[in-house]
Amino acid sequence: MQEKQKKAEEATDGPITSEAEDWVDPNLLIYVCQSCGGEIIGDKNLGATSCPYCGNNVVMTKQFTGALKPDYIIPFKLDKNAAKEALAAHFRGKKLLNKSFRDENRLDEVKGVYVPFWIFNVDASGNASYDATKVRSWSDSKYHYTETKYYRIERAGVADYEGIPADGSTKMADDLMDSVEPYNYDDAVPFESAYLAGFLADKYDVEPEELMPRINPRVKNTMAQNFRNTVSGYATIKETSCNIQVKKATTKYMLLPVWVLTTKWKDKVYTFAMNGQTGKFVGNLPLDGAAYAKWLLAITGIGGIIGGTILFLAKYLG
Repeated sequence: MQEKQKKAEEATDGPITSEAEDWVDPNLLIYVCQSCGGEIIGDKNLGATSCPYCGNNVVMTKQFTGALKPDYIIPFKLDKNAAKEALAAHFRGKKLLNKSFRDENRLDEVKGVYVPFWIFNVDASGNASYDATKVRSWSDSKYHYTETKYYRIERAGVADYEGIPADGSTKMADDLMDSVEPYNYDDAVPFESAYLAGFLADKYDVEPEELMPRINPRVKNTMAQNFRNTVSGYATIKETSCNIQVKKATTKYMLLPVWVLTTKWKDKVYTFAMNGQTGKFVGNLPLDGAAYAKWLLAITGIGGIIGGTILFLAKYLG
């Protein structure tokens, strides 16, 4: 614990604090996937279920205990049918989608999962410098003149950034969870285990301090852009330095609603996710190689050259 606290202070120049407290609920059980090791939480009435990560069956192993109680939860607004319809819409219009995947696709699982998120409030300070120019041109009867003035611009400030989310589950792909953002925190309510009825809840396995490498760049890039947005009216602007420090971070532990859809095709599991509050849908699809080649040839206008290159590579690279 001391080592984690030290890493947190190094990442933020101060401690990370949270209001979450230990959580024990006799009405909840922990289910463990024997295939991928994922741990999920469900109520006693859940019965047999399958893993939202890999699709394999999971079994109840023990009474739930020993985790943090979420501060808030955003309840599901959209149901399973909405998730299925969103997947169908995700397929439509994808001309490069593999045809056999589209025709043979059978949705294996649709699971409503409350995903653990740490919501960060961050204090930051920084400064930035820019070299800029203003250019003025005019002419008389003999000459054309150009005047260039050079400026040194300095910016400095402090800022508070609130509501930065990062999922606390290693089983959920970070890019997938980042892509279903944003959530409207106005719908967040104090956590009660009754909200889990009929759904699964992922059990967090990532501590807040471990997420600082994801949070810091978001904060620093946002603050750097805020500085840059204040510099305008110049012909050229070049950033010469930018130094930003995250001074303090506090967190709240929140469960956010995600519909997780999985389907298997050619022995590979494809996972899609839909924001259970807003309906935003994301997920990668298999590319049809032949369709992609035709599309590439069509848009380049130099089909002969590309075709020759492909044949050359096929001949000499096997």
